[in-house]
Amino acid sequence: MEYTRVTHNFPPLFAPDSRVLILGSIPSPKSREQAFFYGHPQNRFWPVLAAVFGEEAPQTIEQKRSLALRHHIAMWDTLAACEIRGASDTSIRNPEPNDLPWLIAQTQVKAIFCTGATSHKYYRKLCQDKTGIEAVCLPSTSPANAAWSKERLIEAYRVIAQAVEANA
Repeated sequence: MEYTRVTHNFPPLFAPDSRVLILGSIPSPKSREQAFFYGHPQNRFWPVLAAVFGEEAPQTIEQKRSLALRHHIAMWDTLAACEIRGASDTSIRNPEPNDLPWLIAQTQVKAIFCTGATSHKYYRKLCQDKTGIEAVCLPSTSPANAAWSKERLIEAYRVIAQAVEANA
């Protein structure tokens, strides 16, 4: 499979009262197609996040947006652009970071969570010195991460709700 140059094609999701920032690596082809986060139908992110907050899994983009903002969560991706093969994070080369300090300055973000090792690796390498906030690496909710059941993911992601409460 050939490398494709991918540029992030939709804005971050945030509000001035966002307290927690969740970062993916770079939008998947399905997410770019929908112009919204975690767009692949088999990705477990939205059902997991909803379960953490005791809600029904959102179905529409507007329901997903509302769930995140209602719980003071901002969302973006660590990378603004890169070269990648398909949706394989492990194939990323020539990464360029998003302007996370700009986003953090617009919000009340005090905690950052990366959804997967690749996002975390590039956050630490390209962004952490600029934001001054250490990020927590959470397991990927991608269907490719079959080693993690939905139940295990929910337990791991509970730290997000705890961080929202701690930064209230």
